[in-house]
Amino acid sequence: MSDHVILLHGLWMRGFALSMLHRRLMEAGFRVHRFDYLSVAGTEQRILDRLHGRMAGLLGEADAEAVHLVGHSLGGLLALRACHDATSLPSGRIVCLGSPLRGSAAARSFAAWGRGGEVLLGHNRELLEQGLERWDGSREVGMIAGRTSLGLGAMLGNFDGDNDGTVAVDETRLPGLADHCVVETNHTGLLFSPEVARLAAEFLHSGHFTPTPR
Repeated sequence: MSDHVILLHGLWMRGFALSMLHRRLMEAGFRVHRFDYLSVAGTEQRILDRLHGRMAGLLGEADAEAVHLVGHSLGGLLALRACHDATSLPSGRIVCLGSPLRGSAAARSFAAWGRGGEVLLGHNRELLEQGLERWDGSREVGMIAGRTSLGLGAMLGNFDGDNDGTVAVDETRLPGLADHCVVETNHTGLLFSPEVARLAAEFLHSGHFTPTPR
């Protein structure tokens, strides 16, 4: 029996951006599903209600043992929000890819532009700007962060230290995570990296990472 994995894209993206990661996780033995949502126009509650319904529907399959979540950027934040207090959901783990779990400096810079910046961030602006205080939910959460500083956020975020061009590594280090690792790629590259796919599959299977030796 294979576990289910639901993939969640990030801000200003759609599900097709996850195609390569989808294929690699299928090759790793998972049954993979993409969750498409309106990252700007959709309210957080509307997105979470739909995600809960999707997860519950997969649990209804007779041979389903777990429903994992893998979220890129905003998708990781929404995954944690969805699973924090939902006691009736199926079991599983969460992998976040470059998610600013402690809040995004780049998002705060966008918001500082005024109304235009707020519109670009949409209904999930507060979640992106402020992030979370810690993770104390029942699911094990692993984070894969990038440190190749190439992207629009590098011009907006005023980053100190390693970053992936959009999110600083320090913004991904949330208290309560089960494991955390850093790879050599930028924010978008997290979706296309074979190493990231391998690490994500490893965490979903075991609850920890074994980074590739350098």
